[in-house]
Amino acid sequence: MSLEMKVPSVGESISEVTVSQWMKNDGDHVEMDEVICELESDKATFEVSAEIEGILKLKVGAGDTVEIGGLLCVIEASSEIKVAITPDVKSEKLTAGAVKTIQMYVPTVGESINEVTISNWAKASGDLVVLDEVIAEIESDKATFELTAEATGKLEILAADGTTLEIGGLICQISVTDEVQPNTAVIPSESDHTTTPTASKGYALGHAPPAAAKILAEKGISSAAVQGTGVGGRITKEDAINAQPQKVESSSPKEHEKSITNDPVQSSDQGERSERRQKMSPLRKTVAKRLVSVKNETAMLTTFNEVNMQPIMELRKKYKETFKAKYEVGLGFMSFFTKACCVALQDWPAVNAKIDGDEIIYSNFCDVSIAVSAPKGLVVPVIRNAETLSFEQIEREVVRLATKARENKLSIPEMTGGTFTITNGGIFGSMLSTPIINAPQSAILGMHNIVQRPVVEDGEIVVRPIMYVALSYDHRIIDGRESVSFLVRLKELLEDPSRLLLGV
Repeated sequence: MSLEMKVPSVGESISEVTVSQWMKNDGDHVEMDEVICELESDKATFEVSAEIEGILKLKVGAGDTVEIGGLLCVIEASSEIKVAITPDVKSEKLTAGAVKTIQMYVPTVGESINEVTISNWAKASGDLVVLDEVIAEIESDKATFELTAEATGKLEILAADGTTLEIGGLICQISVTDEVQPNTAVIPSESDHTTTPTASKGYALGHAPPAAAKILAEKGISSAAVQGTGVGGRITKEDAINAQPQKVESSSPKEHEKSITNDPVQSSDQGERSERRQKMSPLRKTVAKRLVSVKNETAMLTTFNEVNMQPIMELRKKYKETFKAKYEVGLGFMSFFTKACCVALQDWPAVNAKIDGDEIIYSNFCDVSIAVSAPKGLVVPVIRNAETLSFEQIEREVVRLATKARENKLSIPEMTGGTFTITNGGIFGSMLSTPIINAPQSAILGMHNIVQRPVVEDGEIVVRPIMYVALSYDHRIIDGRESVSFLVRLKELLEDPSRLLLGV
């Protein structure tokens, strides 16, 4: 008996999904209700669970786009003892000679990307790889992509970790063979209650998928030191995030004394003095290059103002529980600032414009970029047509984009094309800053922390929650009158939020 598993309906407006990753490989034994893959739409990510127990046969690979109702995989059920091929391919050997070689080249990953860096090889040279299995991660200056095997066979790596290649460059080759002698593990049926150590250990035990492996590598933690809580002992992303590096003590007091003696700078009362050298990631290098370019190529300056946040804070306190109960999303400050910025941008269109050669391009829409601190560095996903969105829609979009940013799942279109940027240094405790423009945009708004400060109202000194706001702008296109008026309008809208509802 076999069961066909198809793409489920995940929303009225969603017609297709992308297979983000397979948790299981072709030929693996799966349990009923076990998560076997992740599907990703343009709005959310969904998990697909096995509907029966059996042997999995994949029909599409990771990265493939499938329409709703399209065939994902087939599960062959059997009550007999099942033999599953484990993907522990490092100990597998090829028994037949190669009949052909498949060369794999760096794929096109975006119109503006002309080179990528090999971030991490999931396999080693000589390993047996399976068709559509993830073998490496490649990193551009904007996003990270998974590279999957184009055939089943013996892998030969031609570009090591850290190598930068142009689009179309040769990255590896796979020798396709006639016959493979894999390791096999006997998986007993439900009626067989005896287990052996060999059968209980498989590929999943102690295995970290690329996302978890990258987090562990950044922390300097070996996957062998982490106890996996996933299916079969697999190390999940949460395991990697929660993992703590172990303190390494010197094996003996003599060795510790020797290490101090050999360091001419270090003395017994100075403690350990060490340095760590780490290569800049492509994202970090690109961000650095762009920031320096903006400083050198624009007439950038910053103007400031302050906002009394008490009206917004009182409004949030009054309605935040009702808002969350109705929309299942929290009511934050970002929706107020985004809505207020959209109104002010339409009042002062130069702040929403950009320079293209000898021309100025004015946009009659507001695509607001939101700066997010991601594990690999700063990214700025874009909220499209923010001026048309409600508070609830803005909050949902902020949560969605921030979550994808922190999971390194943002696509290139989601990070390009903004007309104005908002960055919130206040979440880290910043009191005041001069943010750098996100080119080719002409302005960026900096939010800061909220501090109780004494202010004068109607001739009396009162204490109010005050936030300083900063607008950095390109003076080539935005004059002082426009920049200052933009902040004054923003202050006016935030200190009287009812204006946002009435449009005045």
